[in-house]
Amino acid sequence: MNKPMRRVAVFCGLLILALLLRVNYVQFVQADELQTDPNNRRVAINQYSQPRGNIIVDGKAITGSTETDGIDFKFKRTYTDGEMWAPVTGYASQAFGANQLEKLHDSILTGDDDRLFFNRTIDMLTGKEKKGGNVVTTLNADAQRAAFEGLGDKKGAVAAINPQTGAILALASTPSYDPSSFAGYGAADAEAWSALQVENNPDNPMLNRALRETYPPGSTFKVVTAAAALEAGLVSSVDDATDYPEPYLLPDTNDVPLDNQIKGRCEDASIRIALMDSCNTVFAGLSNDIGNEKMIEAAEKFGFNNPELDTPVRAAESVYPEDNRPQNAMAGIGQASNRATPLQMAMVAAAVANDGKLMKPYMVESLVASVNVVEQHRPEELSRPLSPENAQSLQKAMEDTVEEGTGGTAKISGVRVGGKTGTAQHGEGNTELPYAWFISYAITDDGSPVAVAVVIEAGSQDRTEISGGRLAGPIAKDVMEAVLSRQN
Repeated sequence: MNKPMRRVAVFCGLLILALLLRVNYVQFVQADELQTDPNNRRVAINQYSQPRGNIIVDGKAITGSTETDGIDFKFKRTYTDGEMWAPVTGYASQAFGANQLEKLHDSILTGDDDRLFFNRTIDMLTGKEKKGGNVVTTLNADAQRAAFEGLGDKKGAVAAINPQTGAILALASTPSYDPSSFAGYGAADAEAWSALQVENNPDNPMLNRALRETYPPGSTFKVVTAAAALEAGLVSSVDDATDYPEPYLLPDTNDVPLDNQIKGRCEDASIRIALMDSCNTVFAGLSNDIGNEKMIEAAEKFGFNNPELDTPVRAAESVYPEDNRPQNAMAGIGQASNRATPLQMAMVAAAVANDGKLMKPYMVESLVASVNVVEQHRPEELSRPLSPENAQSLQKAMEDTVEEGTGGTAKISGVRVGGKTGTAQHGEGNTELPYAWFISYAITDDGSPVAVAVVIEAGSQDRTEISGGRLAGPIAKDVMEAVLSRQN
């Protein structure tokens, strides 16, 4: 072979080698990246080539699939009571992808999960169509309906959990949306999707307020401050007198006073009386004396400042901030830069109700394929924010708050109910309408089956009519009763 021909042969050989290297790189190195690329239409086509598995509540599917007359997509997702369950399911759309449980467990629902290999093999050998697995949730349908209907046309959220296990029982957010309205790929789906975007709808119905929105927790946070004071030994019991005047002068300020809405019993009040009358002066003083560093430690034991709290849907981070003395005093009453999700405040109530043990919240009980359990959740302890003795002492104070104080709207006959109201100021100079909060728990002879947090963003245009007890308390009561009725 002459020299020019050898050069051509070598060059062609190099081209073939480069082609083989490129093919192997694409097939083995880039495979996952290409498969999950949102621009890869084949992935979406495959996802909807057969019915998806379902999301299950109380043994019943709250999702489904329906056959379409489209060319690419054979099936599309459907939802039962979509608006009520959207904060749990999320959405699965041919055009707009998926989120929340629909996305996190997509491989189970489509049947593509590696753990379903045996099931797929059996289906292939028997000639059956590939089937997706199911996601079995911890949700209580009655509690969810009570939460959703209780919120009604108000803007707000409810989170309810089982303090003994951490199982999420209800997760409601309003206004909401129906994921079925944009589950397909047509013009109507695009129009429905556009109408739900925050730039077109300032109420932002696609925001999961129970998990993904943080609010100043207001006076509900006083439960955390009370726990911190008991744990730090600042007071030995909930009936010890404190030493805080009314009004209380914020530290390091030019005698800026902090006063109370209910007057008469707050000066030097015990934690029991201070919770019952929601005394700002006592809890601001306690927070100041505990100090910012110790308050941060106490809040973090309840779950604050944790950016990786997965349910498995990740919750927004609730924040107790590093701050100066006057701001720390205000954060101790749930104001300043203190921010919390409704789930976080349900965790606070749950830790107290469960004798000081905080369980990690979760909403997926198991993943199943046919009759096989692919994955089973096991309850997990998250922390111990306070001792059993201090928790039981705080329970008595919170129960007196319901029996004799500001939380009377949550009373349930024959059941121990503890609670705390909250009215959280916000906006520059507190000019915006306050948020109405209520946190509570119920305790039976078998322990506490439910703890609840309710927040309402704007229940009335009349500022004087906005209070946690009046607006949020009855919703918390209905949710607790729904859980208790199931037990009975």
